[in-house]
Amino acid sequence: MRNILITILLAGLSLAFVTDKPAYRIYNQKGKDIPYTKMVKKLEGADIIFFGELHDNPIAHWLQKELTEDLHASGKKDLVLGAEMFESDNQLLLDEYLAGMITEAKFEDEARLWQNYKTDYKPLLQFAFQHQVAFIATNVPRRYANLVYREGFEGLDSLSAAAKELIPPLPIAYDPELPGYKAMLKMSSMGHGKVNENLPKAQAIKDATMSHFILKNWSPDKQFLHFNGAYHSDNFEGIGWYIKHQSPGLKIMTITTVLQESPDSLEEASAGKADFTIVVPEGMTRTY
Repeated sequence: MRNILITILLAGLSLAFVTDKPAYRIYNQKGKDIPYTKMVKKLEGADIIFFGELHDNPIAHWLQKELTEDLHASGKKDLVLGAEMFESDNQLLLDEYLAGMITEAKFEDEARLWQNYKTDYKPLLQFAFQHQVAFIATNVPRRYANLVYREGFEGLDSLSAAAKELIPPLPIAYDPELPGYKAMLKMSSMGHGKVNENLPKAQAIKDATMSHFILKNWSPDKQFLHFNGAYHSDNFEGIGWYIKHQSPGLKIMTITTVLQESPDSLEEASAGKADFTIVVPEGMTRTY
């Protein structure tokens, strides 16, 4: 009888493992499955962390909030937050909100917020407000990215002195041979319209601007946690390339988010993109 009960119990446990549906798994750069706590421990020693998200992925957004809370609680360095989702000309508005000078409603009314702000980025701002953590609007104003798309980097020369305060110092460094920029140009050539050679430059001005404002607000006693689309930091390119170009001695660590049919192993196509890869099932619900 005892053996029968043990057999039934083992069968039940086996079935439980087979039917388990993990919402995510984390892999290090070598493709090893690691717990979230180990990732946090490794990240505590970084100067700058890029959390590359899929914009509509709820797991990535939840882990961003969890990581923010855990790095802040570690107290090893003063935490600074920053995000692609806020443009540099909104920094004053952001500062006034975080200082309690304007209401949350007024901030949301006047800032140019992404459609998923309330579900995905508002919790991060609320944390910054509650704990008096600096939050930096790092991205280039979209009108200037559009200017680069139309006229190349040369179009930035005509900006006023006040406008140039919202972008990196000119001229903008640019390496057209970076694989990410080359892939972007190649992908655009697969369409039916005329290829705009300025397309990757419009991406580069975003990367360069985010790098500029990250470095401007970082110091050795601080740790900068930056939220951005994964394509801005995957393969250690994008924003990271600009930071290494200006400050090669900083310890930068990256996180990316990928979708796979199953998170049970890291697929070859997903490997090597970042120090840590969050694998989420393709069937995961989206925030928009």
